[in-house]
Amino acid sequence: MSQTLSPERVRADVAELLGCDPAEIAPDDNLFDLGLDSVRIMTLVERWRSGGAADLEFPDLAEQPELAHWTALLTGGTA
Repeated sequence: MSQTLSPERVRADVAELLGCDPAEIAPDDNLFDLGLDSVRIMTLVERWRSGGAADLEFPDLAEQPELAHWTALLTGGTA
């Protein structure tokens, strides 16, 4: 995975699709429970692929829909 995405961008992109403030998303929240669905996840996959995560696949996100996992996967850091 590329390390070009920042934790702040990952959080902001998720919050944008959920229609909430980025600060409202806890690192261990289940993003499906917050309203994220498969269509929105595909939107994020495409956005983040173009942002540098060229190898990102839908199951990478869907199997563990938590901000902390996604942030670690995409940036190598923590949420």
